Amino acid sequence: MKSSLETLKPRISVAPMMDWTTKDYRFFARLFNPNVVLYTEMVTTGAILFGDAKRHLDYSHEEHPIVLQLGGSNPKDLAECTKMAQDWGYDEVNLNVGCPSDRVQNNKIGACLMAEPDLVAECIAQMQQVVDIPVHVKHRIGIDEMQSYDEMLNFVDTVAKTGCRHFVVHARIAILKGLSPKENREIPPLRYEDVYRLKQERPNLYIEINGGIKSVAETQQHLQHVDGVMIGREAYHNPYLLAELGQLWNLTPPDRFEIMHKMLPYIEQRLAEGAPLSIITRHILGLFQNLPGARKWRQALSGGNAKTLHDIDRALHQMAESLSRRDTVSIEQSV
Repeated sequence: MKSSLETLKPRISVAPMMDWTTKDYRFFARLFNPNVVLYTEMVTTGAILFGDAKRHLDYSHEEHPIVLQLGGSNPKDLAECTKMAQDWGYDEVNLNVGCPSDRVQNNKIGACLMAEPDLVAECIAQMQQVVDIPVHVKHRIGIDEMQSYDEMLNFVDTVAKTGCRHFVVHARIAILKGLSPKENREIPPLRYEDVYRLKQERPNLYIEINGGIKSVAETQQHLQHVDGVMIGREAYHNPYLLAELGQLWNLTPPDRFEIMHKMLPYIEQRLAEGAPLSIITRHILGLFQNLPGARKWRQALSGGNAKTLHDIDRALHQMAESLSRRDTVSIEQSV
């Protein structure tokens, strides 16, 4: 099924990240770039079907384009949740076949499913049958002893027989026995060439690459070989990268202070709903990453130091003064 978002060429996405890509972060991220595709955290089928579905599925209209990532391996449950996602207004649904944590493995979720391509294909087939929106897969290039390119290709080909044509590929294997999730993001080497080869040998598939991508230049390099780029932790720690990526669509990058002034009414609304300020401010710590005063900004907003909107406003003024002093010094030195 053709993705309705493929018209956003190039396709740049922010990866689904547990505890990070919450609705508060996604609202913040959207302020940097209107075209970047945002993903929810992985939400398990059990959490939706037997928990608080509204809490897991609700989002702000401004977050579009937005993709719900599901975790699960029961085709019927996945299909039911996919239908709910369409009814909720999500643009696409993605199945997690990449998470390496012990917790999800024990529930037959995530990267361990790469060893069962027929089951993944059955899941995707049933998910596609109940909706009109695109359904796709995010997976690794391999797991444990299943590390060869041919084994990954067999996985992709098996799933593609369902009509699924969009694959988001994390260019590292996952070692499910012996490495932590953090180690699985760092220790297995990146094999971008495997993802490039997949696109070359399966040109009819829409291939999006993920893993270790940190700059506009790296993004542009990957786009010479694949259809899309998914950026993970760098988009969280240094969110202004999303603004810099706007040049791919000839967008003028927004000012960081303008972004915060647009964020403040949202924060006020969330506080009125009863949300603690700290669960929101943790997502905006990287706003001034790599600029003078960034450390003081982080200190002012972290560890419970910011208790009111006034505290955020004061930290903004301090950042403005810090940058103003830097500009003054630069002018004086150039005279």
